[in-house]
Amino acid sequence: MWSSKRPEAPQAANVEPKNFQTNQPLKTPPTTLEGTAQKNKEVVRPMAAIAGSVPARLGPGLQVKGEISGSEDLLIEGLVEGRVQLEAKKLTMGATANVTADIVAGEVVVSGSLKGNVRAKQRIEIKRNGSVTGDLTTAQIVIEDGAYFKGSVEIDKDAEKPAASHTARC
Repeated sequence: MWSSKRPEAPQAANVEPKNFQTNQPLKTPPTTLEGTAQKNKEVVRPMAAIAGSVPARLGPGLQVKGEISGSEDLLIEGLVEGRVQLEAKKLTMGATANVTADIVAGEVVVSGSLKGNVRAKQRIEIKRNGSVTGDLTTAQIVIEDGAYFKGSVEIDKDAEKPAASHTARC
């Protein structure tokens, strides 16, 4: 005998939906936000932690004329004319940097071209392709082989207090 009714597929009770790619049960989102902060601590970082690890950047296509001041690390890859004051922070001049400025910072690293006087509380480093014309005052200086430097160096053994220091002419 023929029946017009189709046989129905058996329905399983409490079947969880599954991820077709992994054949694992789908995770249901939490109904409250309670407990999610603990799970996401490793993934989500506060903005202060991110900002502290990455310096501010002036790219190679940027030109700044005037004064730059602040309290965070800075990477310059473009053209800067004027004055740069970064308190006790690090100033890095990339290979494409062309800077004509007087600088006050905690640490200065030069890979590009710099014309101006520099006062660094901790150290000044002139990289192999770096070029500096100006007077330097710092507690520590590093000039790599191949770097260009014309000016004077004053070693300030106590960066906080003016003290008798040794001056060298180059």
